Amino acid sequence: MVFITEDMIKQLQTSMDEIAEPLQKTFQNVHQGYRPETLVRFLKARDGSVSKANKMLVDCLNWRIDNEIDQILAKPIVPTDFYRGVRDTQLVGMSGYTREGLPVVAVGVGLSTYDKASIHYYIQSHIQMNEYRDRMILPSASKKFGRYIGTCVKVLDMTGLKLSALNQIKLLTAISTIDDLNYPEKTDTYYIVNAPYIFSACWKVVRPLLQERTKKKVQVLSGSGKDELLKIMDYASLPHFCKREGSGSSKHSRNGTNDNCFSFDHTFHQQLYDYTKQQALASEAVAPSKEGSVHVTLPEPDPDDAKIAETIESTFQRMGEKNGICQSFHEIKINGN
Repeated sequence: MVFITEDMIKQLQTSMDEIAEPLQKTFQNVHQGYRPETLVRFLKARDGSVSKANKMLVDCLNWRIDNEIDQILAKPIVPTDFYRGVRDTQLVGMSGYTREGLPVVAVGVGLSTYDKASIHYYIQSHIQMNEYRDRMILPSASKKFGRYIGTCVKVLDMTGLKLSALNQIKLLTAISTIDDLNYPEKTDTYYIVNAPYIFSACWKVVRPLLQERTKKKVQVLSGSGKDELLKIMDYASLPHFCKREGSGSSKHSRNGTNDNCFSFDHTFHQQLYDYTKQQALASEAVAPSKEGSVHVTLPEPDPDDAKIAETIESTFQRMGEKNGICQSFHEIKINGN
């Protein structure tokens, strides 16, 4: 792993001081007052190359301006029932925090179907969760714990993997590429749980293709992973599918509350949706908003990522003839974030 020096940070900072005002403005939403720490993320993503990190960051800022990312939290997906359908088929949520203060993001890899809306709505929803995490969740955690917190941990539930998920490669590739290029180094560790028997065979094929820093971030846990995860977080912060063996991504409640962090009714999603509606009302005082999905320009995947996607697809197609299982190592990124 490349060690990021103070000199690298200063060089990149000097370059960023010279960018145009519109880029400076959107950069504020990226760094949220933590400029050096943000520069370190981009430097890590480009293995310490100042020139490559500078290009990556400037490209990111231009992407934000071109696609109005600064305003995306003021564009709720409506109507509410339609958004509920998005949430029911794009299983992502936040279940709590680790004892060190890192947000715990849960992903229902195997049971996400992405079949209730167009690709644009799912990408819009994904970016909104990224932006809410970076603008609200992480700054709040940093203040609460009295230190900079700029990453999260992700718990990936592989329950329900099946071959039909190969149809989702285009969407998953788009999401992972957006994260790779515009939200680098935001995940500290990926914990894979409820992995089916066939997972190990697939992992052997994919793992050699990953960057070394990504390999170090991935931990495949036994069963629901509860015992291992309880070493870094309290029981209350465990994703619902980790709280008992064999529970998978099923819905269940605790003490009369919705314990399924994927659900639209969960506190995290209610707060996020309420925030987007409040921001929309504030922005409409300036200019009326338009309904419909936000069409974000989809970047071309990195050649290495494209190779990984092709390897995953061909591997699962071969395995599917015997086992009928799905893909989703893409969610691990496969991009190192």
